[in-house]
Amino acid sequence: MLFLVLGRGKTGSLVAQVAHERGHSVRVVGEEENRHAAALTAPVLAGFDAVIDFTTPQAAVENMRACLANGTRVVVGTTGWYSQLEDMKALCARRQAALLYSTNFSVGVQILFRLARELAVAAHGYRFSITETHHASKKDAPSGTALSLKKIIEAASPGTSVEITSKREGEVPGIHEIEARSDYDVLSLKHEAHSRRGFAEGAVRAAEWIAGKTGCWDFQEIVGQL
Repeated sequence: MLFLVLGRGKTGSLVAQVAHERGHSVRVVGEEENRHAAALTAPVLAGFDAVIDFTTPQAAVENMRACLANGTRVVVGTTGWYSQLEDMKALCARRQAALLYSTNFSVGVQILFRLARELAVAAHGYRFSITETHHASKKDAPSGTALSLKKIIEAASPGTSVEITSKREGEVPGIHEIEARSDYDVLSLKHEAHSRRGFAEGAVRAAEWIAGKTGCWDFQEIVGQL
């Protein structure tokens, strides 16, 4: 397959590397080459099986608009843009494009999502909190993953309010810890990424899955099909 990777940052570069290792051809375009999605023209996009975005929230929205308007298949690993999600879904449907998004493409984090839901149901009456730690250059806080965990827990345990604590330090790829506390004990779930490779592999596998499809999905919905 032929993939277009948007973003030359650490994760975008690793996505390109993983795609090559999995036998795909890849073109990488940095933000400086694609200001306001100028490089995403119909003739350019027509040649790719899927586009993978790891840029910034503002750039991702512009990139999605350009890609979806041309009926392109897009995988979005960028977070911080979800206030625009319904607009993106509507554009995707109108143009018969495909959009696959997630706050985290790590398969391990997807397992954490499932366990968080089960814990929230089982630990009824416990007080929940989330602590997330990321590298100092991460632009959004709380992380998209932490917000997803909060949403999952609060939906599974009506009346529960989950507080998030965000930390930004060094080069930490990502740590998410859920704590459920009662007056008598504490339960905790933790996912710690040792590198960005888990995110990159998940995004590439998502791009392989979305090729040739039309529709809109959260990665949580399809991860079991990979």
